[in-house]
Amino acid sequence: MGERGDLWHRALIDPTLLAVLGSVRGCRVLDVACGNGYLTRRFRRQGATRAVGVDASLASIRLARRREVRRPSGAEFVHGDSARLARFEDGTFDRIVANMAFMDIRDAAATIREMGRLLAPGGRLVFSISHPCFDLDERSAWLIERPPYREIISRKVEKYRSERSVHVAWKISETETAYTTSYHRTLTTYSRYLRDAGLAILRMAEPAPKPELIRKSPQGRFIAEIPLHLVVEAAPWGNRSGRPGGRSRGPPRLPTPS
Repeated sequence: MGERGDLWHRALIDPTLLAVLGSVRGCRVLDVACGNGYLTRRFRRQGATRAVGVDASLASIRLARRREVRRPSGAEFVHGDSARLARFEDGTFDRIVANMAFMDIRDAAATIREMGRLLAPGGRLVFSISHPCFDLDERSAWLIERPPYREIISRKVEKYRSERSVHVAWKISETETAYTTSYHRTLTTYSRYLRDAGLAILRMAEPAPKPELIRKSPQGRFIAEIPLHLVVEAAPWGNRSGRPGGRSRGPPRLPTPS
């Protein structure tokens, strides 16, 4: 990942995530599932008064701390479960970022509830995930059809409503493969998690590839037509503008569909 992210983060996901997030100057920022901490350090260098990275992987936190020692930014790194952050008081952060994290977190509902608790009045949560509609582990794939004189690129998806966990293989060298667990959830489920946490969706954006990704990835030109990622901005109910203001008790209860 380095200090700029890998190709997919650098040339696809991060530009949209950071554009939706906007300036963090003067803000207290929490970076959930921070990995090596490159975004946490970036936020601190861009004027955040406090930037804290949290990750459930102790190895990742140790790596982030080593990088911070080599090039100090003032960022802090905490080993912990994002669903249980009792060390932080209510309303501790003005901005919370979760970059490509929720679909890899088993208890995403509890994590998002914690995000709602930790956001200060006027705060915002910005997160990116694999697009629930188009990137469903091995149940989705590109289809390329070539009728006369044209090419049709489409995305095949099956069992979208079937939520489940899967083991995802990552080739980390010519001889080594690592596995992580990923959780497919529908848009309905994510919106329910946000609503139950007292958060309202302000904006959704679907990252488009930068020229570097189109040049270097065979999927780049496909993603220019069909997005594989989703960025969501949310804020406490009763504060949809993201500006300072009182927090409401949450949305009115709606009847459960029969």
